[in-house]
This record gives sequence, C-alpha cells and structure tokens, in this order.
Amino acid sequence: MHLHDSTIAHVAKLVQLAMITGTDVIDHLRMMKLSEGSDDGLIYIDKDYESEHSGSINDMIKKLNKEGVVNE
Repeated sequence: MHLHDSTIAHVAKLVQLAMITGTDVIDHLRMMKLSEGSDDGLIYIDKDYESEHSGSINDMIKKLNKEGVVNE
C-alpha cells in the first residue's frame, strides 16, 4: 500500500498548520483518518474527516480575521 498524492498533500498541510499555530504536528497526525482505496491499493484521506477538518480550518480563519489571533 502507498499513500495517494492527496494524502501526502494533506500531511504537508498538517505540518504547515502546526507551524502556523505553534501546535504539535503529532497531535494533528493522530487525528487524521485514512481509508484504503477499493481497487488501487492506495491510502486516502477519509471523506468525513476531510470535511470536518476543512470546516475547522475555515472556522480558524474566520476567528483570525475577526480577532487577529488563533490560540486564545
């Protein structure tokens, strides 16, 4: 099994998120949910997780734009 390109890109985004917010990348990686592709043997980001994560990022951006800080 190998990681799909979108999964690798998501890991890169998690590293960036950890750097921007000053949080531990390991915590972000532990929360990541993956699923195996049915025919290709590749590992993908779970669709429900991807939707939840995108919503969390959008909420963080809204808070940043409104308050100017993320972690308070």
